[in-house]
Amino acid sequence: MPSLHPSIDNGIAKGDANFSGGKLFCHCLSNKVEVTLNSNVAHNHACGCSKCWKPEGALFSVVGVIPVDNLSVTANADKLNIIDSSAAIQRNACKECGVHLFGRIVTDHPFKGLDFVHTELSDTKGWQEPQFAAFVSSIIEQGFHPEGIDGVREKFKSVGLQTYDVLSPPLMDLIATYTGQKSGKLPAKL
Repeated sequence: MPSLHPSIDNGIAKGDANFSGGKLFCHCLSNKVEVTLNSNVAHNHACGCSKCWKPEGALFSVVGVIPVDNLSVTANADKLNIIDSSAAIQRNACKECGVHLFGRIVTDHPFKGLDFVHTELSDTKGWQEPQFAAFVSSIIEQGFHPEGIDGVREKFKSVGLQTYDVLSPPLMDLIATYTGQKSGKLPAKL
């Protein structure tokens, strides 16, 4: 079976609940883009969508979120470029190596205020481990043979991750609550 993701293929390393953050780096050999995260991530998960940056040969990315105020670009910001400014998540990638350093939502959206990051770009250990796998069926759209999808789900299950073809139920509930509040069908304060 192809690699799901290097941090998942051989079992998942448990993160540190008291981890306080670290730095992410692009893959350039010199003048690396450096992003400082001042806390751990939340909702870290394997993502099979076609937009997320994935390591070479991996079917999935691993991506978590962090409050916007806890992320700062601390070196070589001039090398960052937004891949698609019309996308809900504006992915900031290094112009030279192509690695996505963070994704930011700037429009009205349930996850506005959170940045999406790939903690594997850090040389520090302790980040929250993946909690679930999302958008699993999306790898089929990208060319993965549908006959192999049950094996992918089984591999995730074998390392303790639940699979979804959307986000996890708590995140889907958050989106539905936001939508209900925006439409006036739910009170603004619950």
